[in-house]
Amino acid sequence: MPSTPPEINSPLLQKRIDELSLITEAEPPVVTRVLFSDSDLRGRQFVRNLCEEAGLAVRVDEAGNMFARWEGSAPDAPAVATGSHIDAIPNAGKFDGVVGVLGALSAIEALQESGFRPMRSIEIVVFTAEEPTRFGIGCLGSRMLAASIPLGKVRGLRDPDGLTFDELRARAGLRGALESVALPKGFYSAFIELHIEQGPLLEQENLPIGIVQAIAGPSAYRVRIKGEGGHAGAVLMPGRHDASLAAAEFALAVEKGALASGSPDTVATTGKWEIFPNAINSVPCDAVLEIDLRDTCLETRERALMLAREASVEIAARRGVTITWDEINADPPADGDPRTIEIAEDVALQIDLASRRMVSRAYHDSLFMARVCPTTMIFIPCFKGYSHRPEEYSDPAHVAQGARVLAGTLARLSHQPL
Repeated sequence: MPSTPPEINSPLLQKRIDELSLITEAEPPVVTRVLFSDSDLRGRQFVRNLCEEAGLAVRVDEAGNMFARWEGSAPDAPAVATGSHIDAIPNAGKFDGVVGVLGALSAIEALQESGFRPMRSIEIVVFTAEEPTRFGIGCLGSRMLAASIPLGKVRGLRDPDGLTFDELRARAGLRGALESVALPKGFYSAFIELHIEQGPLLEQENLPIGIVQAIAGPSAYRVRIKGEGGHAGAVLMPGRHDASLAAAEFALAVEKGALASGSPDTVATTGKWEIFPNAINSVPCDAVLEIDLRDTCLETRERALMLAREASVEIAARRGVTITWDEINADPPADGDPRTIEIAEDVALQIDLASRRMVSRAYHDSLFMARVCPTTMIFIPCFKGYSHRPEEYSDPAHVAQGARVLAGTLARLSHQPL
C-alpha cells in the first residue's frame, strides 16, 4: 500500500481528454457522441486501446458496457469498480463522464507505476448510454447491470428513426442474449465514480473535492392534454377549450408543487412541449408535456407529484379538457456508502485537499450501481457549474486532484478484508 496516493500524470490525462473530444459528430469544440453512432464506437475503441496499452483485460457485455480489469492477487474476490460514461448529448462539452473514465485509467496507471499491487481486482466500467439522447431513458447500461429495467422494455425501445436497441447493438457486433448483462450478486465489493460537479458549489466555496453522500432520484412523466381545436378567429373566448393554455397553467402548477414539497432538494422541470396543430390561426387541440421531477427524499418527491396531479384534475375540470398521465420512469434516490465516503475523505485529507460532503442533484450511473454494491462519488469543480454545453470546463489541476483521490481510495478499497 503506498504511503500516500501517487501523483497523476496531469499533462497526459488532459491530452487524452482533448483527443477524445475530437471524436465527435459535431464540429469541435462541441462534443456529440450518441449511443452506437460512429463517433460513439470510435470513442469506445479509443478508450479500449488505452486500457489495453495499460495491460488491462478488456471485455464488452451484450449491452455494450465495457470493462477493463487490473487483476489483483485475489482474482476470485469481489472486485472494486470505478468508471463512468463517454457518450455525450448533442452540443455537449468534453468533461462530463469522460473525467470518470480517463481519470480512472490515470489513477490505475499511477498505482501501477508506484509499484502498488491490488489484492481485490480493480475494474473500470464504461457504461452504455448514460445519456438519454437515443431512447429517452438515461443510465440504460447501468440499469441493465443492476437488473433495474425489464428486458422487455429494453427490447421495446425505439429511437426517433424507429430503430430498436437490438438493431443498433447488432450494428456494433453485439448479438448475444441480454439476459447475460445483469451482474451476479456480490460481483463488486464497492463502486466509486469520479465526476465533474455539474453545479457551482465547489467553485464558489473554493474547494477541490466533493464527496457525494446522496444522489437524487429522478422520475419522468408524459402528460397529454386534449382540448378542442377551431379557427382562431371564429371560436369565441368563453367557449374555448385550449390545450396549450391548460398546459401552460399545468406547468406552473408543477413548479408550485415542487416549491411546496417541503424539501429544498425538490426540483421539477417541464422541459418538453408539443402543441398540435401548432398553427398561429388555430386553437390548439392537443398538448404533450414531459416533466422531470427529482429529489433526494422519496417522500417529498411524491408530495410534489401529488400536488401536481391534484392540480391537473382541477385544471381539466375548469378548462373542459382531459389530462392523462404516463410514467416514463420513477427511480428512488440513493445514499452514499458511509465507509467509502470516509475512506475518500481520509485520502483527500492525507494529501491536504479540503473536501465537503455533497448531494448530487444530477443522477449518474452511480444511482444504479448503488443497488449492486456500496457506492459513492468524488466530485471536482467545474467552471460556473456549466455542463451539457461546449463551455463545460474543469481545470487540469482539479481533474488530476480528483484522479489522485480516486487512486488512493481504490488502493484502500482493494485491500479491504476478503
